[in-house]
Parts: sequence; C-alpha cells; structure tokens
Amino acid sequence: MKLILASNNLNKLREVREILEGTGIEVVSQREAGCDFEVEETGTTYEENARLKAMAVVRATGLPAVADDSGLEINAMDGAPGIYSARYGGQFDTPYCHDGVFGLIQSNIGDDPDRGARYCCAAVCCFPDGRELRAFATTEGEIAREMRGEGGFGYDPIFLLPDGRTMAEHTEEEKNAISHRGRAFRELARQLTEMKNESLEKDYVNE
Repeated sequence: MKLILASNNLNKLREVREILEGTGIEVVSQREAGCDFEVEETGTTYEENARLKAMAVVRATGLPAVADDSGLEINAMDGAPGIYSARYGGQFDTPYCHDGVFGLIQSNIGDDPDRGARYCCAAVCCFPDGRELRAFATTEGEIAREMRGEGGFGYDPIFLLPDGRTMAEHTEEEKNAISHRGRAFRELARQLTEMKNESLEKDYVNE
C-alpha cells in the first residue's frame, strides 16, 4: 500500500517512514507526488488540521494521503502552545527549538511548580472514495530546565521524559517506540491493515 504524506517536513517524512517500516506501507512525500504547496492550518483541533492537509493532497492527486498535526501542551500555560506549536514565537528556522522559543516558554511558566506537559498527535488518512481513518496519541513528560540533546526535532530538546532524558537524547528507535507520533501512526497502520484484510475477504467472497 502506498500513501502520500501531506507534509513538506523532511524530518517528519523520515520519522514516519521509520515508524511504518516493515508494515508493508510505502510512504512518499507530497513533493514526490507533485504537490509543492503548503496547506493553511485553519482548524481548531489537531484532527481538523491533519484532515485539511490530507484532503488537499487527495484532491490534488486522486490518491490516498495521510497527515498528522502535533503539538506541545504545557500545564502551566493552560495547554498552550497546542495547535499553534509550530508557529509559537515565530516559525522554527532550524530543526530544533531555539533559545528564543525556550526563553519565551520559561518566562511564561515562571515560578509555577507544575512543569508537566504532553506531546499530542492526531493522524488522519483520507481516501479518494471518502473513507477516512483517524488515530490520536499522547506522550506525557515535563518541560526541562535546559535544552539537551541533538536528536529528533521541534521541541524534543526541552521535552523531558520520566527516564530523565529529553526526547532529543533518545535514539530514533527509542523515540519512535514511545513518541506521540509513533503511537498514532502505528494505530493507523493497524487500521489500514484491518481495512485491507476486510477488502481481501470481500473480494474472496465475491469470486
């Protein structure tokens, strides 16, 4: 099965391919499919934004597409930056959370002892015939007091996990096993496999 990933983020493309390796699902980028555009994320939830991106690629190509929308929710900031994570403090100009964004987060947390946070990910797969599959997952952690690690991307250098390491200090394999995106896409892969098996059963019955 081939899916187009509705994203121009090369880090995300690499990560999703690693997560789905061995599932029989081939993931191609939207640029490889001839879609060189950005979709405006006007939704009010992760799921709405993911669906907007996937449907834009389906309409442009007539092929199945998958997209996710992810964000960091911080307790002391009433769940912010949430769906605005990618644009918080200005667009990320590097693969990592830079000092300016981290400083802004630190100032907003202030002296609040609750540094709890979670990564959230909604993944949506859309098909030309109108079918949709959806999955949602979270990973709990807290905001570190310093940036650490060079792995991953986004807020990984400041997202501290219960084992005492930031997400950016984990290997790719470790991260994919526990991350919000890893969990959401594995659940989506399970649903895709189930859907494919059901189609094969129907074809067999109708022969």
